[in-house]
Amino acid sequence: MPERPGGRSTAGIKDVARVAGVSVGTVSNVLNQPHRVSEPTRRHVQQVIARLGYVRSEYARQLRAGRSRMLGLLVLDMGNPFFVDVARGVERAARDAGLGVMVCNSGQDPAEEGEYLSLFAEQRVRGALITPADPSGSTLRDFRRHGIPYVVVDRVAGDEEGCSVAVDDVSGGALAVRHLVAGGHRSLAFVSGPPHLRQVQDRREGARKALAEAGLPDTLLRELPTGRLDVAAGRDAGARLLGLSPRPTAVFCANDLLALGVLQTLYAAGVRVPEDLSIVGYDDIEFASAATVPLTSVRRPALTLGTIAAELLLQETGERAAAHRHQHVVLRPELVVRGSSARRPGAG
Repeated sequence: MPERPGGRSTAGIKDVARVAGVSVGTVSNVLNQPHRVSEPTRRHVQQVIARLGYVRSEYARQLRAGRSRMLGLLVLDMGNPFFVDVARGVERAARDAGLGVMVCNSGQDPAEEGEYLSLFAEQRVRGALITPADPSGSTLRDFRRHGIPYVVVDRVAGDEEGCSVAVDDVSGGALAVRHLVAGGHRSLAFVSGPPHLRQVQDRREGARKALAEAGLPDTLLRELPTGRLDVAAGRDAGARLLGLSPRPTAVFCANDLLALGVLQTLYAAGVRVPEDLSIVGYDDIEFASAATVPLTSVRRPALTLGTIAAELLLQETGERAAAHRHQHVVLRPELVVRGSSARRPGAG
């Protein structure tokens, strides 16, 4: 038998057949079509497999079948609980279909995105679910050439090359700012994020839309851009927010991690939330309700987003793939009001 690293031998299917005294075809049937083998023979072969420690090569099986049992999932930031919930939805649907999921994290970096998409192509995944970081779309165009089906997640696809599932972030941004305007706030800040991300652009557009609906100029919304969508970037934005003059009475953050970072900075500086400054986040991650001051946030159905995306990909790669038609699903966000936002003192 061939050697494993470290000098231990590894059994192959021929070794199992020789020790069991059966053909290679019988061993194969025990592994793949056990109903075709009598119970005594099946039990005997399984005992030999266990004794020899034989592990079949899934990669070799996939090569023979011409189909992978693995989906690829590429998200912007696995440090964000929102994408953890998206991955849970994908994994649940994949598991029900007997498939696995290779989860990768681009870190909001287009170069990292390109490398992981190349890895998906090398591994010949059955299909891919992708939250794009590259604003030019070039990495996705390169990936298309491999002929691997894909679904764009958390962004509406602008073409008919694949399905997409997203949340209406323009509506979500509008929900956040309408809430603040209704509370009498007329001096607002928007803690955004990497300007190339479509999600950030859409939330900004929604915020400005809400101001226009109220007959207010978009100059009332002062933007504090950040290089990342994490708590550390939020703390930095909070420090810049404290330096603004006049200081805004409310802030809308492009995600909850930024909002939690802003909240930490304000708390350390003795600024009361919501008495001195209201905060609205985005995503409604689990930590939002558990913050020192429970966070008002725009909820996005992350688990549902991942589940629907995976189901669309499974339809496109399943037995009825020929009947599949690309779909672009847009889910609605909702505002969850908690203790971090309140009416501005003295507002009518």
